[in-house]
Amino acid sequence: MELRLDGTHYPLETLGPGRRLGIWFQGCTLACPGCMSRHTWDPAAGTAGTVPQVLALWRGALADGADGLTVSGGEPLQQAAALARLLTGAARLRDEARRPGSPPADVLVYTGYEPGELTPERRAALDGADAVIVGRFRVAEPTRLVWRGSANQRIVPLTPLGALRHAPHLARESGSPRLQAAPGEDGRLRLYGVPLRGELTALERTLKQDGVTLTEPSWRPGARGRGSPRA
Repeated sequence: MELRLDGTHYPLETLGPGRRLGIWFQGCTLACPGCMSRHTWDPAAGTAGTVPQVLALWRGALADGADGLTVSGGEPLQQAAALARLLTGAARLRDEARRPGSPPADVLVYTGYEPGELTPERRAALDGADAVIVGRFRVAEPTRLVWRGSANQRIVPLTPLGALRHAPHLARESGSPRLQAAPGEDGRLRLYGVPLRGELTALERTLKQDGVTLTEPSWRPGARGRGSPRA
């Protein structure tokens, strides 16, 4: 089964507990004002891939001791069939790869849909997830809650493993860096995570003082660049 992706990254350390494989789906019609990842909106952008190709990355991450898988975007639930196949396969591989006595890796999904918008098809697509972070990004409601961009967004455990891994973080505020920088395969700077309000502007200012100018960062309205943070 094919899917459209913005990209992947391992190890990801700013969107969920521990070291994780991050997968970003391409395409989002929700278009939240203030979104920091506008380059993921266009469903025709990004790159085409298959579920087996992504699962191969997950298998490699598990072999390296990954603590979990985080799926974001874009809006993953706008490719519901592919997401369902991916999550089911990810949970199966996780169970097969688990070593006796070792903690299991969890599967976390970000969606901008509100709980009341989770139709039966969308809920079914999340069957392989252990936890989901739900809710539109609201730029006027900043928060310090870990892994969330606005105060309305909630972590919802879906399985006993999800409760074990994520319940301790429901009301926890960030106490560690919220952004992780890495070079992308296209040579552009990638920032992974959920910045605090003003953090991106401060970063641009600091880089400019050091002689580095960001071109078309995708958190800026009207820009189409890919040198942006991704949640």
